[in-house]
Amino acid sequence: MIKTDIIIIGAGPVGLFTVFEAGLLKLKCHLIDALPQPGGQCAEIYPKKPIYDIPGYPSIIASELVEKLMKQIEPFNPGFTLGETAQTIEKGSDGDFIIHTSQGTAHKAPVVAIAGGLGVFTPRKPPIENLSIFEKDNVHYIVKEPAIFNDKNIVISGGGDSALDWALYFAENFAASVKLIHRSENFRAHNDSVQKALEYANDGKIEMILNSQVSGISKNNDQIVLGVDSKNNEKFNITCDHWLPLFGLTPKLGPMGDWGLEIQKNAIKVDNSTDYSTNIDGIYAIGDVNTYQGKLKLILCGFHEAAIMVQSAFKKIYPNKNNVLKYTTVTGIKGF
Repeated sequence: MIKTDIIIIGAGPVGLFTVFEAGLLKLKCHLIDALPQPGGQCAEIYPKKPIYDIPGYPSIIASELVEKLMKQIEPFNPGFTLGETAQTIEKGSDGDFIIHTSQGTAHKAPVVAIAGGLGVFTPRKPPIENLSIFEKDNVHYIVKEPAIFNDKNIVISGGGDSALDWALYFAENFAASVKLIHRSENFRAHNDSVQKALEYANDGKIEMILNSQVSGISKNNDQIVLGVDSKNNEKFNITCDHWLPLFGLTPKLGPMGDWGLEIQKNAIKVDNSTDYSTNIDGIYAIGDVNTYQGKLKLILCGFHEAAIMVQSAFKKIYPNKNNVLKYTTVTGIKGF
């Protein structure tokens, strides 16, 4: 049984910053995340993407933000249970919550902070019957290790930010060739990314195949062959090493949806007038996973919610202690 002051579900930026705010109050935290490493979406989905609304940083790469947050919380020595999903929750006879993960790991704390971002992500897969056969080696819905695409011929499908971001990234790094297939001529990505991709296409760095989509896949030795259909009824094949169908991810609350929390539009409803508490006393929800009137799904807002929530958690854990807000400019940062 892992015992702590606050169990944080979700090790994304908001969950990590919660450790810092809790540490200032001498509260110990343990984080649970289904991903094998901390960082949430910033580490798993868009590690190379710049973020522009972090105070003090005109621009910071997502993976660099995670690194700095990890460095910031080092003095407080948080615990991590990674690669496991928070599965069940119950309240013990002493009032503490007990959470078991998908691997059976048990955690115990008087306070639970759900900072699970948008929840558990499931990739939107193209409707190709035998697709699962190739998912281990040649088909990828998320880019986890860019280096495996070194000197490879890559095909990317999609017209959103993720598809264009990775097309641009691989055109600049690693890949031998990059083809971008999109079912339309209109993109759903940021204008800057679209313009840059079009420039790369004119320069021959990216081959754009528009008004087309992949309809079939087969094996050719170590490579794969993609069957492509165009809107003018043309059919042709493309041989490549890797295919990245990047059509986005569908967020789901997962097991948390069965915990008795008040859910509104696939998010956890909280009281933002006080402390971002849920309808269950002792459980809070912060970051993109929560909802309230005027909610903004920004990392910046999640940081604010974490700071407010931790103050409330302290009072719940130590009801007889008087916590006086002290600025870090006076106290400094002291670990446990």
